[in-house]
Amino acid sequence: MEGDSLSCIKYLMFIFNFFIFLGGAFLLGLGVWVLVDPTGFREIIATNPLLFMGAYLVLAMGAMLFLLGFLGCCGAIRENKCLLLFFFLFILVIFLAELSAAILAFLFRENLTRDFFTKELKRHYHGSNSTEVFSSTWNSVMITFGCCGVNGPEDFEDAFRFKTQHPYDLVPDSCCRREIQTRDGPILSREDCLTGREMHQGCYSVILNNLEPYVISRGR
Repeated sequence: MEGDSLSCIKYLMFIFNFFIFLGGAFLLGLGVWVLVDPTGFREIIATNPLLFMGAYLVLAMGAMLFLLGFLGCCGAIRENKCLLLFFFLFILVIFLAELSAAILAFLFRENLTRDFFTKELKRHYHGSNSTEVFSSTWNSVMITFGCCGVNGPEDFEDAFRFKTQHPYDLVPDSCCRREIQTRDGPILSREDCLTGREMHQGCYSVILNNLEPYVISRGR
């Protein structure tokens, strides 16, 4: 009876650690995607050191959870005391790291909100033809996802640099619908777009909606 109980605990521990392993793999992949994604999220978060550090923190946490899950699985199956000791030490380190991350997220929560990205866009965005990194990155994001600004076209009403250079345009042509969602794709109706007669979705909601299926699928 005792042997059966120990065997059950061993396999339960293996299953638990396998889910930790999968969670670590997901965070690791997410961190790598944010930093190397061709649509340029790296350049957007690079404008704020805290967000840039956060991307590397996600990457580091993913690597730690990945290793933790692997050690836990091996330790549970092989009943190796050394591996299990490393496992519990990693659990302690991760708990402390998560506590620190929660405190930082609370203290700097305004940097992670929709308002933060809106303010940055209004302050730094130049226009569709700009070669400046921040503007060019936003152009890539808007064209790729078929969205406009953070919340919608209204973000450009008081975008100082954009309105200075394009006083008669309500939105940049990066917001316009295209036959192909690339920089070289022909714009379907430039006049309707630039005069605000097209409906546009904000990129914040569009990107969250695009990420949601991946988050749900990983959570199953």
